[in-house]
Amino acid sequence: MDSLITAAGRALAAGDALTALKRVALREDPPALALRGIAMAQLGELARAQDLLKRAARGFGPQEPLAQARCTVAEAEVALALRNLAQAPAARAALANAQSVLAQRGDIANAAHARLIAARRALLMGHLQAAADGLATLDATALAPQQRALAALVRLELALRGLQLDQARQALAQAQTAARQAGIPALQAEVADAGAVLDRVAARRWLPASQQWQPLRLADVATLLSDPDLVVDGCRHALHAGTWRLSLARRPVLFTLLQGLAEAWPQAATREHLIERAFRLNPPDDSHRARLRVEIGRLRRLVAPVVGIEATPQGFALQLRPGQSLALLAPPLASTLDAVTALLADGAAWSTSALALATGESQRQLQRSLAELLAQGRVRAIGQGRARRWLAPTLTGFTTILLLPAALPSG
Repeated sequence: MDSLITAAGRALAAGDALTALKRVALREDPPALALRGIAMAQLGELARAQDLLKRAARGFGPQEPLAQARCTVAEAEVALALRNLAQAPAARAALANAQSVLAQRGDIANAAHARLIAARRALLMGHLQAAADGLATLDATALAPQQRALAALVRLELALRGLQLDQARQALAQAQTAARQAGIPALQAEVADAGAVLDRVAARRWLPASQQWQPLRLADVATLLSDPDLVVDGCRHALHAGTWRLSLARRPVLFTLLQGLAEAWPQAATREHLIERAFRLNPPDDSHRARLRVEIGRLRRLVAPVVGIEATPQGFALQLRPGQSLALLAPPLASTLDAVTALLADGAAWSTSALALATGESQRQLQRSLAELLAQGRVRAIGQGRARRWLAPTLTGFTTILLLPAALPSG
């Protein structure tokens, strides 16, 4: 290994992408291409990073399987940052094969990192059990501090999705400790941002008396869902009653009807309102009323264990049991800023016109909202004029240790 490659590898391990680029920016040999690719990924130029890593892998060829495996791990992390999951089965197989090669040839650190990337991908795709199983296979003693921080962030996300707040706080403390040990400012910022989720508004609760929405934090939501009372959860499209739970995520029409009934409770929701809301038809005719009766019948059978649905002259009403109360939750998208942030969360690049159509706002109003989000660092822009596209902030915790052509000490 020559001195420039060694110096660039150490700079990348410390999160100093610019110093690494100064060492290898003009070189075209495979180790330099790989290090340039990781540096570009740390700077947020993910498409360019992907191209450089592919070139590096081709340059190493099958005669250097260890170096190729490291390139595969780095490519997988870039694909994760780009939210490129279209070829997930093939990508999973390639990553698993790379992890096996790394483990067999003694690169324990990068083998563990491959497992961590697989767990993060599973979490992103909503496969929570697979993500938890992947974390369970990780040997904490083989992880560098920045990897321990990311593993703790995955545990934090898993705990948050399960509303296990004590476990979430424990994972956050572990992530903060590991990030401090890593000494990478960008990673520390990512951990701080993840921890702020615990104090942000997580949902809104409808208050019938005041006809207003009440903001709730995660702790408030967890307390509400642990009560035996009825909770119509618009965040997860489900109905809760203590330990009883009915998911309607795959039955959007039925959940929309349930939401309409919950908003009108304790009064009845009119048939015209339910038809317009669930079927987007106005004015309704007899066929629409017949379809409404069919869907209400299906919903009535599903919710019968915890609540009744009664027909009235005006429409339909929820019939709660004695002593039972009802809470209606909705996502915390109370403004255009929140809606834009949610749309950009998938990692795709959006044009201003597309965001305007998705949010229902005028382009001028949306441009003002985007300017405000840009000033807050919650979005970023690429391109100019009509070619400008808006994305979520860059992945700050990019941590692949691809120290080519041989592993270097991380600390």
